[in-house]
Amino acid sequence: MSALHAATPPLLIRALSFALALVVVAGVAVAALMALDYEWRWSAVWSYRQIYFDGWIATLAIAAIALPASCVLGLVFALARRAAFLPLRYVSRIYVELTRGAPLLVQIYLYFYVFGHVLRMESRYIAGPLILATFTGAYISEIIRAGIESVGRSQLESARAIGLTTAQTYRFVIFPQAIRQVLPGLAGQFVSLVKDSSLLSIIALNEFTQAGTNVNSFTFAPFESYLPLAVGYLIITLPISLWTQRLESRLKFDT
Repeated sequence: MSALHAATPPLLIRALSFALALVVVAGVAVAALMALDYEWRWSAVWSYRQIYFDGWIATLAIAAIALPASCVLGLVFALARRAAFLPLRYVSRIYVELTRGAPLLVQIYLYFYVFGHVLRMESRYIAGPLILATFTGAYISEIIRAGIESVGRSQLESARAIGLTTAQTYRFVIFPQAIRQVLPGLAGQFVSLVKDSSLLSIIALNEFTQAGTNVNSFTFAPFESYLPLAVGYLIITLPISLWTQRLESRLKFDT
């Protein structure tokens, strides 16, 4: 049996291997922190735990709105890039190129203080997730488009030959195959979206990173103020990564 088709190790072996790797990584991190000539003051930060919790909940809410919205935008513009109507195709391309070419920081200022002002959208907790979805949607659009174009032309011709409509071809032929190709890229983009939400603090949106910044300004304890952010973001992003990996394994097939 080849290495590519080797049997999966038993659950106990995998669990022990993961625990060993986790201990090594955690040990290196703890050793590096303990080697610092620094007086740790966790008690000062602990008294502000409610600020962290409120900021973490705000980041979770932002992600819950921005993730599905960015997927919808990505799918719409990916399909628009393949439209027969050339102006629609070019609008989609311009949106993708402009969004990917400009820093998110600049786009937040532009969307909120210019377009948000024109549209009378003053709620930061609505504008923030929509801005984030607009930015991430451009990247997701290219990921989905690449997945769609990975489906062989012969399969599309076969679908037309048996009388499938365009909608049926996408539903039964293209999407089931494309989803397997796009999942790794989508997982990385979802994680980036959660972390990019930290930039929304520039429009005075009190999310998780802003909470850490506020606590640091109160306590002057930078390490104690910002280390909880790493844990908090991992609690949000790790389930996303594990979920997409599980989907990958369920949709995987031998070629």
